Amino acid sequence: MRSAPPFIDTKGSRMRWSTYRDSEGVEGVGVWDANGLHPVSTEVSLLDLIRAESLPAAYDEARGQPPIDPSTVTLLPPVPRPPSIRDFMAFEEHVVTSFAAIGAEVDPLWYRQPVFYFTNPAALRGAHDAIPVSPGSAAFDYELEIAAVIGRAGADLDPETAAEHIAGYLLFCDWSARDLQSQEMRLNLGPAKGKDGAHSCGPWMLTPDELPAAAAMTASVNGQSYSSGRLDALYWSFGEMIAYASRGTEVIPGDLIGSGTVGTGCILELSRTHGSDAYPWLQPGDEVRLEATGLGAIEAHIEPAVPAVPLRKGTP
Repeated sequence: MRSAPPFIDTKGSRMRWSTYRDSEGVEGVGVWDANGLHPVSTEVSLLDLIRAESLPAAYDEARGQPPIDPSTVTLLPPVPRPPSIRDFMAFEEHVVTSFAAIGAEVDPLWYRQPVFYFTNPAALRGAHDAIPVSPGSAAFDYELEIAAVIGRAGADLDPETAAEHIAGYLLFCDWSARDLQSQEMRLNLGPAKGKDGAHSCGPWMLTPDELPAAAAMTASVNGQSYSSGRLDALYWSFGEMIAYASRGTEVIPGDLIGSGTVGTGCILELSRTHGSDAYPWLQPGDEVRLEATGLGAIEAHIEPAVPAVPLRKGTP
């Protein structure tokens, strides 16, 4: 019998990890319990703890520290500078509904192998950070997802072993400029600028033993319910996604593996199914809330885009 992965507290304690910045600009790592956020006393990043496979020991140490007031700190992405972000498209309902809404059928290849794209680690934002519309976009969207954090390096993994390389899970939002995305993908590359403006995650990383298999996932805009789905609707499991990502290469600690959008989990899908009057694109001033059982909530205020800088005279 395999032993539990070293990131899991075998005593069953809830392990929710956050990275924060205090009022003096110093970054720290903390764990949550009913009393608040307990800081890890040493100057160490969450990625350092994951690499050292020392989360349970650091958890016990932090729980002995007095909690800090969460209102005095800014929550950052739990892993602020991940080595890479691979975002998959693993929920069948989203794929089928999105394709049908534009009169297309799902390519049978999707049922034979998972698919992902690499996106921009520098664009990662905290769960409460404001999100600007992408420059030049008039069709801005959210995507309700969950991401796995890789805890141990591995190459050419099988799905069962790959699942044991997960250090934890995050709530994840892949903010998307749909008009830019559709234009650039006509050139058979991308998505690129349609996707790399911002990615929200957090507010914490939850260790794998604590995430419900059927975690509920919801989204609202300005208090109106938009999206509702469940994690167990995945067609491709995280073990399968990570195994595919590791094929012929290596996944390393801190890599993020996004699930892709849950069914009903974006405006693109909702507006094409129910009409743009019912589900308009996001605008500056909108308040977006994404939530998943055990993973907390992303709360984002949408801000205006900065002007797009022309590349050449007469071009966007």
